[in-house]
Amino acid sequence: MPGRLKDKVAIVTGAGSRGPGIGNGKAAAILFAREGARVLCVDAKPENAEETAKLIAQEGGEAAVFAADVARKADCDGMVRAAIDRWGAVDILQNNVGIESRKSLFEVTEEEWDRVMAVDLKSMLLATQAAAKPMVERGRGAIICVSSVAAMRGHGRTAYAAAKAGVIGFVRTCAAQLGPKGVRVNAIAPGMVWTPMVESVGLELREKRRKASPLGTEGEGWDVAWAAVYLASEEARWVTGQTLVVDGGLTLTTR
Repeated sequence: MPGRLKDKVAIVTGAGSRGPGIGNGKAAAILFAREGARVLCVDAKPENAEETAKLIAQEGGEAAVFAADVARKADCDGMVRAAIDRWGAVDILQNNVGIESRKSLFEVTEEEWDRVMAVDLKSMLLATQAAAKPMVERGRGAIICVSSVAAMRGHGRTAYAAAKAGVIGFVRTCAAQLGPKGVRVNAIAPGMVWTPMVESVGLELREKRRKASPLGTEGEGWDVAWAAVYLASEEARWVTGQTLVVDGGLTLTTR
């Protein structure tokens, strides 16, 4: 049913893909627009967000671009002001920004740990603080934070798994605090989705990832984005503090 987000204003962080193809943020921005939202496409590299906004415009949607490092409070405050100045409100925040770290416990450095925590977890705090304030004033809003199944399974990517587990804890506490004020907060935990961020792993590992889940099919950014559409819409009006796992059943297995 098109129009599920009609007349809503959405901010999507990490709205540009890092290379050819469709990442989670790019897909979410496009689907939000297809469902009737006006979308502020936020990215540290504005040229990537421009590509997303152009695709939205080609489909008749409405989007704008804002350059921001969401690990910086001033940038997060600025993106929310930009959305309000342009469209008068913020109804939806999709916290999508994240970076990978594949280092194990004894390999990860202090510098890499700090960087992953800043981008993957601190950014969620700063963006949510900025967007939740006008949502609370209006008595409604939906915030979605992208975690990972790495937060739920024993994993070799120490900093990444820890940060993504932190996202789930952050979502639960925010949902408890903001629920009485009319703002819902949920997480999405994608599995082995194929996006430009993981392009470097190569074809052999790509095939191994595909076979890892019970469904035996490859996830895409669109799969994560459709989950975001649901959580942002009125269909999820009674859903908050939850983590929606989108993984082809990966977390059912011990492999």
